Amino acid sequence: MIEFHLDSRSGVAPYLQLAQQVRQALRMGVLESGDQLPTVREVVGKLAINPNTVLKGYRELEREGLVAGRPGQGTFVVGTLAGPPPGTYTRLRGGLVRWLRDAQAAGLDDESIVAFVATTLRDSAEESAA
Repeated sequence: MIEFHLDSRSGVAPYLQLAQQVRQALRMGVLESGDQLPTVREVVGKLAINPNTVLKGYRELEREGLVAGRPGQGTFVVGTLAGPPPGTYTRLRGGLVRWLRDAQAAGLDDESIVAFVATTLRDSAEESAA
């Protein structure tokens, strides 16, 4: 089961963070069709947020066709997001962990690493489009 977390420094609305975490879990194969999401009550209890925030995140996922609520039972995954073949993430993770250690050894903190990756992704997309 997915375990949600919130980053109050991200600048992203909490309901969007919840929805993004579900999308990421679907891409990574952590969640599959038929899996149940934590109940609103469970998320509220763990994260100390307003129930309407959780409901808004789940509604966002419903609009995208990724989850569906079942009255009295909870919210279940009904859609999928295309991902790479099995084992791809495991293979790539090793290289990424080594790169992260190099970046940290070079003095980059987490925010600098995120900024570096984001700008590199954007630059790469622009180069590919050109």
